[in-house]
Order: sequence, then C-alpha cells, then structure tokens
Amino acid sequence: MTAFPNSPHQRQLSQVPAMDDAVAVITDIARTLKSREREISQAMSAMIAREVDHLDNDPQLMEMFEASVHGNLVTLLHVLANDIPVDHLQPTTAAVENASRLAQREVPSHSLVRAYHMGQNYMLRICHDEIDRRRLPAPLALAVVKRLTEIIYTYVEWITLYVLAAYEAERSRWVNARGSVHSSTVHAVLSEDTADTTAFETETGYRLDQTHLALILWRPGHEKPSTWKLLDAQARTLARGLRAESPALVTAIDRHTAWAWLPFGHRHPVIDTTELHAMVDPADGVRLTVGLPGHALGGFRRSHRQAIAAYFVASIPGISSSHMIVGFGDPGVAVISLLAKDLDSTRAWVREVLGELAFDTDQAATLRRTLSTYYTTSESHVRTAQILTLHRNTVKYRVTKAIEATRVGTAPHDKLDIALALQVCRFLGATVLRRPS
Repeated sequence: MTAFPNSPHQRQLSQVPAMDDAVAVITDIARTLKSREREISQAMSAMIAREVDHLDNDPQLMEMFEASVHGNLVTLLHVLANDIPVDHLQPTTAAVENASRLAQREVPSHSLVRAYHMGQNYMLRICHDEIDRRRLPAPLALAVVKRLTEIIYTYVEWITLYVLAAYEAERSRWVNARGSVHSSTVHAVLSEDTADTTAFETETGYRLDQTHLALILWRPGHEKPSTWKLLDAQARTLARGLRAESPALVTAIDRHTAWAWLPFGHRHPVIDTTELHAMVDPADGVRLTVGLPGHALGGFRRSHRQAIAAYFVASIPGISSSHMIVGFGDPGVAVISLLAKDLDSTRAWVREVLGELAFDTDQAATLRRTLSTYYTTSESHVRTAQILTLHRNTVKYRVTKAIEATRVGTAPHDKLDIALALQVCRFLGATVLRRPS
C-alpha cells in the first residue's frame, strides 16, 4: 500500500485551540453553504475548467473532474461544520480516481495542483462573502478569517499531497504495464509540427504515406481487467472486417479508452456506420466513433480530430447508449460536435427553436421523429409514411402539429434551424430537452 504524506500543517491544526465563538460562526457558515452545495460545486468546476489547461477536453474526463470537485467540497464543508481535524479524513474515491485518470491521459501534474489551488481561492472568497454578510465585530471577524483560512489551506495541502502521490503511483504503473504502443509516440506525431515521422514509423511499424481511418474505442462503466484486451481486439476485428491493408495501430489512452488507426494503402474506403454495427457485439459494451478517411500525415491527424469530435458528442453524460457507433460523417454530427462544446447555449437555442417540441415526453418525441424524417425526405409525405410505416394522412397530421408546436406567436422558425435542432435532440436527447412540469 502506498504511504501518503502527513504534512506539518496537518499536525499543527489539531493543536490549534478552538475559539468557541469563531467555531460557532464557522459552523453556521458551513451549514449555509451546504444548502448551496450543488450550485457552488458547478460554478467552481466551470471556473477551474476554463482556467486550467487539459481539464475540459473530454466529457467523461470533465464528469469525473466535477465529481472530484463536488466530493472535496462536501468533505470540506463537513470539516468546517463539525470542527473535524484533517488528519481524521480519508480522500474521496472521486478525487483519487480523477488524479489517476489524469495520469493515464498524460495531463501534466501541475494542472492538477493548479486546479486545487484555484479551488482553494474560490472557497475562501465565498467564505469571506459569508463573513461580510454577518457584520461581525472586528475581533471576531478576524478570528473567523484566521481559522477558516488555516482549515481550508490545511485541507487543500493535505488532499493535494495525497492525490499527487496517487497520480505518480498510477503514472508509473500505467507506463510500465500498458503493453501497447507508447502513447507519447502517437501524441508527438499528432501535435508536433516537426514530428519525426521516420522514428514514428520505425517504432510503431505503421506507415504514414497511405490512407488512414481513425477510431476512438471505449467501454463505459467500472474498470475491468479485460477492457484493454477487448478494445484492442475490437479494433483489429474492424480492421479485418473493413479489409484494411495491414494490422491496426492501437494505443491505450486510459484504462477505459483506446485510439486506433486502420491503414488502407492507396484505397479510399467508403465507411457506413450502420454496417459497422454488424462487426461489434453489443454484449461487450464497447462503443466507438469514427473519423473520415484521410491520406498521409495530414489525413492521419485530421481523421483522428474528426473521431475525437464525434466522441465528444457520443460520450456526453446522459447520451443514449443506442448511439453505440457514431461517425463524424453521419448527418449532423460535425455541426453537433461544435454545438456540444457549449451545452448551456445549445440547450437554450434548441428550446427556443423547437418550443413545445423540446419537452422530454413520448408525444413530443413522436412529433420530433416525424418532422425530422419529413425534412430528411425533402418534405415528402409519401416517403415519410413509408419510412415510418404510417398512413399518409397520419404523417400530414403529425407534421402540421409539429410545425405549429415550434411557432412563437405567429412567426415560424426557419426550416434549417428546426431541422438542425431536431438533429441535436436526436443525439443529445435529455441533455438539451425540457422536463415537463
């Protein structure tokens, strides 16, 4: 078991005499903040993600980071409310798992440290605002500030040392036990303008002067020892099924995720994601996204960026697992990948454009599907009826009702806006829909 550091400040805190009046005020502040726990956690997470590099590049990574922030906030408020010495605590699972995942993704450790320091400053500002609201006598206010600052500083120092130790332990284990192409080799050829392509080809055995198809494969849920082997096997199965010219290049990104490239020589494959479903066993729980074929080094990079963009759509928390395979070339995915970067704005826009169609109900879902199919078939009632196996008059009724539901007053929205908003709903679902009251 890893021995984690016990800081001098941690030992000192338990020796600081508790001042009854200051402790009472701090307890009251903690209980007040507890009622705003979710709001504070979300605001703190958003602020840190904006300011610290590497933390908001992946929806799943961001979800884990937010869980870590929330867990630390809950623990700290518990410490403040009950005057608990820090050396009696255990770190939250989310905090340790977040550090481990950052190590696997090769996010620099200084980003982790900076995130905790920014969280510390944010928490102190909130506490100072609460002290100001109470208009305490100056001596008491000073005592409260002093003790609050010491507790928060000590907690952050303790948890930072703990998660850094977890980070380093996981980094060492991950580098030594991965058993695939070292991801730093792949990262270098993806990001460096003057990448050494000869060294890359020598180390990986993969030629860049050909057509590439990039994949992102992942398995949601708890880690399983078999996950990496399963992802690797799935990538190689797809390479054979698509008649790739040689074996796939596969590299582990973390314990749940792999990047892969399929080589096609000078052939330019036509990829239909509906055909890929036959090559993937749903029981395995593997999901994947696909870029578009690209040639040479530029295509190697571009196809990967496209697969990442599709992954950003497919891995947003709450997205239906029915989207087991998502291709960048699928209708609407390229645009939705941009809209998904700012979900708050996208959510507001979808609800404005779709009106009553933006409700998360079965009736609204039926109307959305009918209207979306109608627009996809160039506004053909007959073709829509054939696709949905409905009577033509039923289609006409539903289309009319759906369009009326999108009206604001007497002004209809632009058909292109409505069609795009419907595509957003198809992929992002409840993430952008409005719950019925």
